[in-house]
Amino acid sequence: MSEMRVVGVRVELPANQPILLLRETEGERYLPIWIGSVEATAIALEQQGVRPARPLTHDLLKDVIAALGRELEQVRITDLREGTFFAELVFDGDIRVSARPSDSVALALRIGVPIHAEDAVLAEAGLIIPDEQEDEVEKFREFLDSVSPEDFRGADT
Repeated sequence: MSEMRVVGVRVELPANQPILLLRETEGERYLPIWIGSVEATAIALEQQGVRPARPLTHDLLKDVIAALGRELEQVRITDLREGTFFAELVFDGDIRVSARPSDSVALALRIGVPIHAEDAVLAEAGLIIPDEQEDEVEKFREFLDSVSPEDFRGADT
């Protein structure tokens, strides 16, 4: 199992599909996960330090966990089946709850717990970006600095 850090979220064109990009903390592999626009917005808001006037669903879940006296210890990306990633929330007392990786990461960022990916998931879906492509990673970081949550809203909102 490898600890991961959130590089950020970007929108893949032309499909306007948000992608969550994670990178191994102690390694070279990246893990791209296609996610929904609501979750992309939640992750981007938290990364940018934006506090909405009213709590979002992930903020509410954080408050519910605290109110129940539980502690989220980590988030794990556990599996990849037929193109779908699976994750679990690991609580104190080794309580585990199945969740989508996008929701899990949004919650992990808010609570400040580590994000891990199973080695089998990284072996199947992890990417190594060669040195000559490091410019692309830098461009991605610049994109993250310039993107706003409104960029993730669909045409129907």
